[in-house]
Amino acid sequence: MDISVKRALMTLSALWLLAGCDGASTPQAFTPEMASFSNEFDFDPLRGPVKDFSQTLMNEKGEVAKRVTGTLSQEGCFDTLEFHNLEDNSGAALVLNANYYLDAASQEKRVKLQGKCQLAELPAAGVVYDTNDSGFVVKARGKGTTIDYRYDAEGYPLGKTTVADKLRLTVASTVADNRKKLDYTAVSTLNDKTMGRVKQTCDYDNHFNPVSCELEITDESATPPVHHKYTIENTIEYY
Repeated sequence: MDISVKRALMTLSALWLLAGCDGASTPQAFTPEMASFSNEFDFDPLRGPVKDFSQTLMNEKGEVAKRVTGTLSQEGCFDTLEFHNLEDNSGAALVLNANYYLDAASQEKRVKLQGKCQLAELPAAGVVYDTNDSGFVVKARGKGTTIDYRYDAEGYPLGKTTVADKLRLTVASTVADNRKKLDYTAVSTLNDKTMGRVKQTCDYDNHFNPVSCELEITDESATPPVHHKYTIENTIEYY
């Protein structure tokens, strides 16, 4: 065999091996439930067989501003979900019970589910969710308000557009690295006028989920613009 042919074959074999290694380390896509719940309840979505997690947002003084915790079944359904916003003293704790999430304290039905464990309705708020053929929530409809959600090919949430009366609020995210999805920039606009910008960069575990992140928010609705910096600390346990 000609030596040039041998070299070509060796190079081709090496490329195949590299491709195989790359494929083995390809991150898992986001499930419809994880993507949709993170959209609705404002936390960073996670990949893979997550058993439980916490996300803690801290301001520049090191004070906790927001905290989200959750537990999931092996099928990827949220068994519990709890969130607290200390900046405005609000929060809720949800527990899965048949086709509803109940308030953990009052046992009132807060969220109605469809399919295996996807959002269907917020009865008290009069909000109904629509899903696409892949099971992702793509629209929410309430009293005089609609929200359209966008995702990439792996199910990562890329933003949403909220329309209420004559107001149109759009949040659009851009991701530079398809593995490190939580490294993103986002722009929010109100009736096509820029209201704010967000930039986040993270350190990742071997599932390409964020372990810790730096978050920068610029409020351009203020004059002059106001800048805020936060850190996010995550804990994740897998099955």
